Amino acid sequence: MADHTLEIRDLHVAVEGKEILKGVNLTIHTGETHALMGPNGSGKSTLSYTLMGHPKYEVTQGEILLDGESLLGLSPDERARKGLFLAMQYPVAVPGVTLYNFLRSAVSAVRGYTEAARKAGNNRLNAHLIPARAFRQEVNEELAKLKMDKAFLRRYLNEGFSGGEKKRAEILQMALLKPKFAVLDETDSGLDIDALRIVAEGVNRLQAELNLGLLVITHYQRILNYIVPDFVHIFYEGRIVQSGGASLVEKLEAEGYAWLEAEVA
Repeated sequence: MADHTLEIRDLHVAVEGKEILKGVNLTIHTGETHALMGPNGSGKSTLSYTLMGHPKYEVTQGEILLDGESLLGLSPDERARKGLFLAMQYPVAVPGVTLYNFLRSAVSAVRGYTEAARKAGNNRLNAHLIPARAFRQEVNEELAKLKMDKAFLRRYLNEGFSGGEKKRAEILQMALLKPKFAVLDETDSGLDIDALRIVAEGVNRLQAELNLGLLVITHYQRILNYIVPDFVHIFYEGRIVQSGGASLVEKLEAEGYAWLEAEVA
């Protein structure tokens, strides 16, 4: 499998004029799992949204590079086509749009069907979409692996979904979009132990199949018992202040974040 690299270089980000990220440096290769931990308000979710190109977050300095190519200036859908994926902490409900239609449209756009139809001037109905039969077979296979009922496809996107259902729907998207790098923003939030295990198994399977590079953002050790990190980074006041192995997770579980203040000072 090809090796790809996601680089974050001296990244500074402001929200409504207030600097949140203050010089983030991180390099992730495909096949690696990086865990990012830190107290509330330290800027972890800001980093995830910035990577994906949310317009609210202004990059004032630094770079985000995928295989040496800058992602700054690209829209979220363009970044997705380059191979970046974000599993959100709080997936948004979209009434009136079924999960099936959302997935088929997203996959069609990322795999180039939509752009090909536009360039060819093909205005035939559904010409911009992946063929229904092939997509239905593919999505059904992934549903089975995630232990999701096919009835999910007829439901409106995330509307009335439990926490576990929302997170499994996010992993289903990742399975179909086949990114190079995935950012999991507190994917363990709102999950009971059974749902956490199913979601983690799905992530581990996809990493093995796709050689994914993973950035797992979390407060707690429990998801890291299932998705075992190669590297652990501690985020504090807008930057990474310490990196290491699994022993860092154990220290945070035992001592919390209070010791960081003295160490950073």
